[in-house]
Amino acid sequence: MQFNLFRQSDIPEKFRPNFKHLYLDIAWFGVVSGTAINFLNVYAARLGASALQIGLLTATSAIVNLFLAIPAGHWISKRHTGRAVFWSSVLFRIGYLLWIPLPWLFNDQGQIWALVILTFVMAIPLTPLGVGFNALFAEAVPERFRARVAGTRNITFAIAYMLTSLIAGYILKNTSFPAGYQIVFAIGAFGAAMSSYHIFHVTPLQEETRAPQSDPIPVSDPDPSPPRGIEAALRADIWKSDFKKVLLALFFFHFAHYLSAPLYSLYYVRSLNLNDEHIGIGTALYYLTVLIASTQLGRIVHRFGNKRVTGFGVASMATYPIMLALSHNVLQFYGLSFVNGFLFALVNGSYANYMLENIPAHDRPAHLAWYTIMFNLAVLSSTLVGPLTADVIGLAPALIAFGAARIVAGFYLLKWG
Repeated sequence: MQFNLFRQSDIPEKFRPNFKHLYLDIAWFGVVSGTAINFLNVYAARLGASALQIGLLTATSAIVNLFLAIPAGHWISKRHTGRAVFWSSVLFRIGYLLWIPLPWLFNDQGQIWALVILTFVMAIPLTPLGVGFNALFAEAVPERFRARVAGTRNITFAIAYMLTSLIAGYILKNTSFPAGYQIVFAIGAFGAAMSSYHIFHVTPLQEETRAPQSDPIPVSDPDPSPPRGIEAALRADIWKSDFKKVLLALFFFHFAHYLSAPLYSLYYVRSLNLNDEHIGIGTALYYLTVLIASTQLGRIVHRFGNKRVTGFGVASMATYPIMLALSHNVLQFYGLSFVNGFLFALVNGSYANYMLENIPAHDRPAHLAWYTIMFNLAVLSSTLVGPLTADVIGLAPALIAFGAARIVAGFYLLKWG
């Protein structure tokens, strides 16, 4: 299967500018992810952060998103989606710049808590960005091309992530601590700015653009007495529709997925004794298979559908935490990284499209706001439960248990999602 990332001959000309900017947006975000985001938890671990403190780096953002998701959905629904997403991305990504001077301002524990506070503040504009980007993607990409565009975005992300994680690992190995991390954070901040630049140029298609609404259109059969007041503001009617099953299935997926996330960097540093270059190579191998798998994502989804690809992919992702817990050296870490990138690519490229298939085109912001709430509730609870569980039973047993939770979540999605 041949992939031409930016000029695919069978795609109508009017869609190509949007697709190109979506690919470049995610490529630059791959730079952010391969540098600043990839090494943030490792940096915190090297500063002496506890599992709970590393969990808080994610949990604080989730707390903000829980409270702001519904207001963000209302705010997005009354504005041009592209402009709202762009300005939200700018405000959010300014925060990456503020990571750079922290070693000059605080001691080790001061830096850890400063990072927790900064992620909390950055979460305020991140909420409308998260709600709005999925809506923008749906408005900018016709449904028949979504799996293909998602797969190609995975490819561009994987290429950028692989290259920059290797570069970051080399920089960190050959530069004194913490100056190497400041360089890595600066590269991430530049990538964030370029990603926002390309988001600015993604334009909703005329036939897909929804007009801003002050009163959302019901998603189920109209009620002769439509909800008013707080029930209407919260869009509780969504929980009476079939989308409730999707929300619950995705909640369990994200909960199981993030249970082990705060434990990885601790296991890398304290159990496997990996250095930053090892971690950079491992993540590069991971995204090499993301790249390979993403070239086939459109074909796989076409054959099996987004729901089945998501469900079986989630269950299969149990292999990463389980295999990590059974690893004892860097070569085993490289092997599990290589294998599990394939599974991540399938889930990452299909779950959002599975969700979008179940959302009416005229009412995306309200549905995506509720998804954002469930996502962040899952992240918040799992990133607190995960470290606390590991403190009680140990890192390796916790990773194995959380891998089993992914199997349960995957089959729940297939059965009831």
